[in-house]
Amino acid sequence: MHLPRLHRVVSLLKRWLMGTHQGAVSHQRVFAFIRGYNRLMRALCVILVLAALLTGCSSGSRTVKAASVRPNKDRKLAPDFALQDATGHTVKLSDYRGKVVLLDFWATWCGPCKIEIPWFQEFERQNKDKGFAVIGVAMDDEGWDVVKPFAQQRGINYRLVMGDDSVAQRFGGVDALPTTFLIDREGRIASVHIGLTGRRDFEDGIQELLQTGAGNASARSSAPAVLVGAR
Repeated sequence: MHLPRLHRVVSLLKRWLMGTHQGAVSHQRVFAFIRGYNRLMRALCVILVLAALLTGCSSGSRTVKAASVRPNKDRKLAPDFALQDATGHTVKLSDYRGKVVLLDFWATWCGPCKIEIPWFQEFERQNKDKGFAVIGVAMDDEGWDVVKPFAQQRGINYRLVMGDDSVAQRFGGVDALPTTFLIDREGRIASVHIGLTGRRDFEDGIQELLQTGAGNASARSSAPAVLVGAR
């Protein structure tokens, strides 16, 4: 409903409630305008919910950012970590040096994360033989009790580890999910994506990093991953 129509609703209601007879107004017209106003409010609620999803799962308002790949001189070394996967095996980020890594901080309750996960599965399938790997860092408080069934149901085909506040702080404080880092073959952070990001942004960044330094970086083989729910 446009703003002038909303003013008409208010005017008609005033005239009706005050009992004026200037310009007879039927109950049916008043109720029709009220129904239109209610439809407008419902539409606005839907828009607000979608906006909340697009800005990520955050306790505060956060603008969605899809940073482009940084120049080499502006990249900083990604902090290393030692986190456990579903089998209890310790996974170190440094084990992936020489590969391009998509490092995704996520949770099973995060709506935008669920949108991105199928993309990451496809990236893993398409690029795993090109020196690329996806690592999902689950931030669920309930731990593997909720992550394992979720991964099995979705058929997640990349490595999952269990994160905590300590590792999140090492990456600058992950206060919105999803937060995704693209890490180059030298182990440096090439881009950071906060909130739901377009698939094309990820694809372009991955391809640029795969094409850069492929012949110069010696990829160290990481320990074989035991995938939860892989198809």
